[in-house]
Amino acid sequence: MRVVISQSMYFPWIGLLEQIRLTDIFVHYDDVQYTRGFYNRVQVKTANGIKWLTVPLRDYHRGQRIDEILVDNRVDWRKGHRDILRQAYLKAPFRNQMLALVDEVFDKPLHTLADVSKASLLSLARFFRLTEEVQFINSVNLGITGSGSQRILDICCALGAKIYVTGHGARNYLDHDAFEKAGIAVRYMQYRCLPYPQLHGDFTPYVTALDLVANCGAEGKYYIQSETVDWRRFLDESH
Repeated sequence: MRVVISQSMYFPWIGLLEQIRLTDIFVHYDDVQYTRGFYNRVQVKTANGIKWLTVPLRDYHRGQRIDEILVDNRVDWRKGHRDILRQAYLKAPFRNQMLALVDEVFDKPLHTLADVSKASLLSLARFFRLTEEVQFINSVNLGITGSGSQRILDICCALGAKIYVTGHGARNYLDHDAFEKAGIAVRYMQYRCLPYPQLHGDFTPYVTALDLVANCGAEGKYYIQSETVDWRRFLDESH
């Protein structure tokens, strides 16, 4: 049983979809403190360089959880984001499919940051048919308290995980020995970032996966092909 535990992200980059492809259970880890990151913003490649799509937050204060933060729907951020995407992918072969996916998300009642990021992540995963054999769970529903590495371990144990798959940031806080003692193997993502046909200059994977939708359509699934590496090897190669 493989488990991924991650904050949901707004129309995320392909790397998060690669984690979903490699897991049996994906835990939306949104009942944790919001920090600056890609939870409410993502890059888009345009003819005029990189632009950011940023979901505005309402009455945000330091220490709030991702699933508590309200989206500022007093401003029409949806239209602004759609206009940027429509213009950026004017010549993309699957532009209409991409915009339809975006509209499907934007038509939902999106009140919190977790609502937005979760809906956009799942829409991409469904589009590439990555959800068919993956169970999606919200960490808040597990009733597991605590923080940091210990809470991650407790969630994995509760779900019967044999393998915990994680992104590179976990190397800074994860207690790898504690996972081993619990009989859970820790494996880090080994992103392949396969180049695919892309508009506007040199290829970059570090943009929203809507880029993959617009340029490749459903066939883009075949570019989501990363693997994992054992934590010891990962740490050795990181030095």
